[in-house]
Amino acid sequence: MAWGTLVRQACGRDGWMAAVDAPSRAMHHPDDDQDGSSGVGVQDTAVEAFQDLKLKKKYRYIIYKMNDALTEILVEKTVESADYESFVSALPANECRYGVYDFQYDTAGEGTRNKILFYVWSPDTSKIKQKMLYAASKDALRKKLDGVYTEIQCTDLSEVSYETVLDKVTRMTS
Repeated sequence: MAWGTLVRQACGRDGWMAAVDAPSRAMHHPDDDQDGSSGVGVQDTAVEAFQDLKLKKKYRYIIYKMNDALTEILVEKTVESADYESFVSALPANECRYGVYDFQYDTAGEGTRNKILFYVWSPDTSKIKQKMLYAASKDALRKKLDGVYTEIQCTDLSEVSYETVLDKVTRMTS
């Protein structure tokens, strides 16, 4: 008996690729594409606040957090005008947060530039479970924020300092 005939008998008319691929199709859940791997959702107001920051320049920064049930990401704070130090001081010392900041910086000979940055604040002092949930849920929010220049992951104040972030942004633009 020919090899192809054996494969068709063992795996059906479509051959071995269909048999290999079938389990992955069967295990796919519609929510997998929209809520990230943690199943955490994103409030519509969280996306609306980002659009106001991006398009209307209404806010300088937004701080996001999980609701008390840990099922949804929501806006904790929006600030219309503030400097970078105010944004950094708004990040809690012992709890994780997401943030979006309209980062302004000067370039040599090209003037002032703005880049919208997405921050994942996960301090070393926060609880392990919280760190894991925020890490697993990040993409649920990040995918809905179209127009973010780059992501800044920070675990302490040195990683969120203006100089460190400026260095990362300028390296990416050159």
